[in-house]
Amino acid sequence: MNAYEFIKRSILHGEYSPKMRLTEEYLAKELNLSRTPIREALRKLESEGLIVSQKRGVYVRHFTKEDIEQIYDLRTLLEGYAASQAALHRKEENLEEMRKANKLYEEVITTYLETGETTIEYIVNINHRFHDAVIRASQNHHIHSHISKVVVVPLIFRSFYWFNEYQLRHSLEVHKTILKAIEEQDTERARAAMHEHIYHGRDQVLHHIEEIDHHYTTN
Repeated sequence: MNAYEFIKRSILHGEYSPKMRLTEEYLAKELNLSRTPIREALRKLESEGLIVSQKRGVYVRHFTKEDIEQIYDLRTLLEGYAASQAALHRKEENLEEMRKANKLYEEVITTYLETGETTIEYIVNINHRFHDAVIRASQNHHIHSHISKVVVVPLIFRSFYWFNEYQLRHSLEVHKTILKAIEEQDTERARAAMHEHIYHGRDQVLHHIEEIDHHYTTN
């Protein structure tokens, strides 16, 4: 595991907690690496929104309730629009890509629930694969750059981390609804289903935000 992957995983799993200061010296010592790969990893993580630079150094990004609401509101608007446009402009190869992503999504969720032999990270990655396929199906090359700015990995990861069996299966069913709406070129249903899907994740994060803040301020 390289420096970027190690630090990212530590942030996602809460080992590097929100507001924690990350120095090149500390990370180089912990990973037994020179500062050059650490510096490169931190630049990449900052571009992804996982860390922020302040006057006294680099810190793990902390999200307030207002941050979460605003981020998810923007993401809902953008991805809802992408889904509606996908319903209008999708091609057969786009539909096939979404079908494959959904099939794999169902398989990894089933494996996770029945055997635990996969990870939340992998489920999140397959979820991204479906969403990216929807965005490509919109045939609007400007949408992805805007959506990438509000798809904040720690928030998505945390929302999935708290999903129980019903919520994971519900997420899959909403994927299927989105796909069906796009197949049938039902723009409003595609938009509405995408809205539900994203707000479902937001609600999980908001429900636990006070618990998270309490945990990190008392430990």
